[in-house]
Amino acid sequence: MFHRKSNSQHENEGHEQLQNESKIKELEDAIGPLSGNSLKYCTAACLRRYLEARNWNVDKSKKMLEDTLRWRSTYKPEYIRWNEVAGEGETGKLYRANFHDRQGRTVLILRPGKQNTSSIENQIRHLVYLLENAMLNLPPGQEQMSWLIDFTGWSLRSSVPIKSAKETASILQNHYPERLAIAFLYNPPWVFETFWKIVKYFLDTKTFQKVKFVYPKNKDSMELMNSYFDEENLPKELGGKSKLDYNHEEFSKLMTQDDLKSAAFWGSDDKLPSYVGNGRSGAEVAPDPACHETAAT
Repeated sequence: MFHRKSNSQHENEGHEQLQNESKIKELEDAIGPLSGNSLKYCTAACLRRYLEARNWNVDKSKKMLEDTLRWRSTYKPEYIRWNEVAGEGETGKLYRANFHDRQGRTVLILRPGKQNTSSIENQIRHLVYLLENAMLNLPPGQEQMSWLIDFTGWSLRSSVPIKSAKETASILQNHYPERLAIAFLYNPPWVFETFWKIVKYFLDTKTFQKVKFVYPKNKDSMELMNSYFDEENLPKELGGKSKLDYNHEEFSKLMTQDDLKSAAFWGSDDKLPSYVGNGRSGAEVAPDPACHETAAT
């Protein structure tokens, strides 16, 4: 049975919305005049995410956003190109899926057991590239993405160093706030608990609450994951019905096309290759979705 909202509920929601809009304007004024990519980055949706990440405290949100703008001005994540990180993706350890979740969010699939390199710097650069790419392909009005992490083949030997895990968590939480909607850790082995006991201390409360463990024999955890994903889209390796067949060459072509979209949004640069590199190995990859005009907010 449906219940209509009372007038007081509508009034409270309207009041909260007005307060939030006021906070967004306050943060915009506090940041001051911007130009170039910083101006493109700091949309109203972007400011809202930073405010949400700091519980709508303008001063804390301002500091967080200014730190991000400094980081982006030096790291330049919007100018990383696929040909620079393609080697990291050869085994399909991280890629954008060819389906969305039930809310229309972009999905990233991570397979840590497929780790193929030893350079922490390159691994993080590869992750940042895929984060930017996922945001580039968010549907209009959608600000978040979902993660599916498949632990097939994972072992403590193949896990990333604790220092790297801490740096990765820092980048995700401090420079991509409120981008993660949910992260499902599918069938992690019991030895992962040792690694997790350390890593979880690097996560803030909001991020920690978005991480869900899923086990094939645990009905409740499977039902939770299926409430976010259509099992017809989920790969069999993740408890679904579709076939997982990562093709690095095809994914490379798709990423090279997306690099053109990114360059068109952020402005031209001289790092676009004139060719598509060959790939090897091999998940079905995402179709070529339309570019979201607020690509990396």
